[in-house]
Amino acid sequence: MPKYSYKYSPLGCNVSSERLQSQTQIPGHAVYLFLPTSYSVFPADRDLNTEGFSLESCRSMIALMDMGGTGQLNLQEFRHLWNKIRQWQGIFKHYKTDRSSSISSYEMRNAINDAGFRLNNQLYDIITIRYANENMNIDFDSFVSCLVRLEAMFSNHTCAFDKDGDGTISLSVLEWLQLTVYT
Repeated sequence: MPKYSYKYSPLGCNVSSERLQSQTQIPGHAVYLFLPTSYSVFPADRDLNTEGFSLESCRSMIALMDMGGTGQLNLQEFRHLWNKIRQWQGIFKHYKTDRSSSISSYEMRNAINDAGFRLNNQLYDIITIRYANENMNIDFDSFVSCLVRLEAMFSNHTCAFDKDGDGTISLSVLEWLQLTVYT
């Protein structure tokens, strides 16, 4: 039977990357985050064998969902992020067919497709180089980090630069830095 940890988020509280990380760093526990109008659950999953998200992953998640540019998520942004994490958790578990805590680079390609991204082979190879370990496997934290990065790169903000819809964007160096540094 899973253990449960309870973290209370007071009314009107915003979630920072440090707080998000601390609330996911409880190995073997389901983390219930009580929020003002409801609660969200990130279930412990012994199959994932994860110790939570790294601070860098949390920073990327906050940057992806932070529409106000405050460095924190409000309740609505946090709910949206939590739903994405749970969706990605389901995809990861679907492809994690063995007892390890990771998926292979081949499974990663299919998982990325299931998450809604269609990439070419060159991009899959780049993702493998960036997110896989020396055995060419990707753990859950790296999987989420990859999907956060893809979400940011394919976001409406980025697509807004594709003025004629041909899949090509033109950016100044400053615009490119603004899109890539924070995410």
